[in-house]
Amino acid sequence: MQDLLPTKPSTAWTMFTYLNFGVAAVMMSGGIYFLEASFAAKGFYAMAALMLVNSTAAITKSIRDAEESQRLHNKIDEARTERLLMEVNASRP
Repeated sequence: MQDLLPTKPSTAWTMFTYLNFGVAAVMMSGGIYFLEASFAAKGFYAMAALMLVNSTAAITKSIRDAEESQRLHNKIDEARTERLLMEVNASRP
């Protein structure tokens, strides 16, 4: 039952992910800025990059929510099973 509890990420991992995102955003912005293309093309690439970041966050949230929902469902099933087993054990002489 204890292994169903979510683990909290470490501070080092959290800082690494923020730094990773920052470096990637700066690299993407620099790449778009120095791209030899029209302003419209640069705008298109910038919007595509923002949409990619937004959709990545949405997918991550959806996967996390589905996993948390499954954990809750498993806890409910486990509680029902334990209750049934207790009832069966209580009815035995």
